[in-house]
Amino acid sequence: MNESYVRNVIEAALLAAGGPLAVGELVRLFDDGVRPSAEEVRAALDSLAVEYTGRGIELKETASGFRIQVRRELAAEISRLWPERTARYSRALLETLALIAYRQPITRAEIEAVRGVAVNPNIIRTVIERNWVRVVGHRDVPGHPELLGTTREFLDYFGLKSLDELPPLAELKAAGDIHLQLALAGDGAEAVAAPGATAEGEIAISAEDAAAGLPEEGADDEELSADGGSSAELVAAPPPLDD
Repeated sequence: MNESYVRNVIEAALLAAGGPLAVGELVRLFDDGVRPSAEEVRAALDSLAVEYTGRGIELKETASGFRIQVRRELAAEISRLWPERTARYSRALLETLALIAYRQPITRAEIEAVRGVAVNPNIIRTVIERNWVRVVGHRDVPGHPELLGTTREFLDYFGLKSLDELPPLAELKAAGDIHLQLALAGDGAEAVAAPGATAEGEIAISAEDAAAGLPEEGADDEELSADGGSSAELVAAPPPLDD
């Protein structure tokens, strides 16, 4: 088996796919006579990861597989490719998404109890339409309210392999003012943010979303100020590379 050939095919596939590819999918790219084993594919992936060290791109494993993406520390520079298409979500949406991520499964009423305000239905609809959140069951109480949880797409979008990779609450609190001060069960008044949040309250958006020009979320229970003071801006970091 030509290791260079295997590595080149895998690299080309990851660049062309526009999304994560699992090891099994990469194995099936090859003809039967030259098909590498899963171990050989993983070795090629390890080789690519080492090759990208110190470069502007990196190999990232997410819940659905592997992808090649721009390094997060270069997000600010790369986002300037789409200066007129900056997507912004309200602080309320990000707080709601963070609560779902950290306290799932959770009902809408429980979200409202923590935040102290009603959740605009548009927020729940938006995160469900984005495939970041889904209904995972119903609480066994009168009315049987829906239980909300995050999806595999949520993990892929924010570059996480599993929920275990969510930043610890103590670490987020130490980062400073992230505009998302939420009291979580068992954590007092710890600060939490959506995965990938920075000290300025920003979270990552993929290149394809930046290019598509995601609409800004409308005013909800916390109106957006003229200067965006109560919203969080999404920046292109780290965008997956595609053709």
